[in-house]
Amino acid sequence: MTNSATNSESSSAKQPLRLALVGMSGAGKTFWARRIAETGVMAISCDDRIEEKLALRLREGGYSGINGVAAWMGWPDSATYAEREAQYLAQEISTLDEILTELEGNPQQALVLDTTGSVIYAGNHLLHRLRKLMTVVYLAASDSEQQLLIERYLHDPKPVLWRGSFHAKAGETARDTVARCYPHLIAARRQSYAALAHATLPVGALRELPHTAAGFLAMLPQAFHPHGGGDRR
Repeated sequence: MTNSATNSESSSAKQPLRLALVGMSGAGKTFWARRIAETGVMAISCDDRIEEKLALRLREGGYSGINGVAAWMGWPDSATYAEREAQYLAQEISTLDEILTELEGNPQQALVLDTTGSVIYAGNHLLHRLRKLMTVVYLAASDSEQQLLIERYLHDPKPVLWRGSFHAKAGETARDTVARCYPHLIAARRQSYAALAHATLPVGALRELPHTAAGFLAMLPQAFHPHGGGDRR
């Protein structure tokens, strides 16, 4: 075996575990990121970092927590929604840039990244860096699971960037409009998630797994199995 081949294999063996989980709110990104973090891999929640960046604005309105961010943004037909949607996206872009810069400066840093559902709006340059530095895994909900995502959002709202997909009808409540328009938002995002991802895992199949990092990692196609980066129990 040549020295170059030996060095290549050694380099491959040292590649850290780096997963970025993408998909709609309620698809299980946070749940699986926490399971993987239990093995010792560093986990970052983009929602948490965005909340920290918005902390002053949130405190001014008496809001806190991720649900507080959603309340601060308001329903998409509120007078302040468009401005706050833009503010949220600006902080999301800043957050993702900071995380990727940290990874670029530390090639051996393992990480599982719990992205927001709106990560696909971060811009092509950042998304190209994300794909270059991490294995992007799309947690894909089926058509039959779509109603569950809608119900989760209505009962436990998270920040959502509607990006023009919310169209109220006369006499319709905001909640009714959400229930009608959310499926269109999901459909509009599916193609973008799939194009960004290196691998797609069905939410239904993940639900049947043992709730362990090993079970999740075993679902990844062999080509994307990471090397090293923590104890994979």
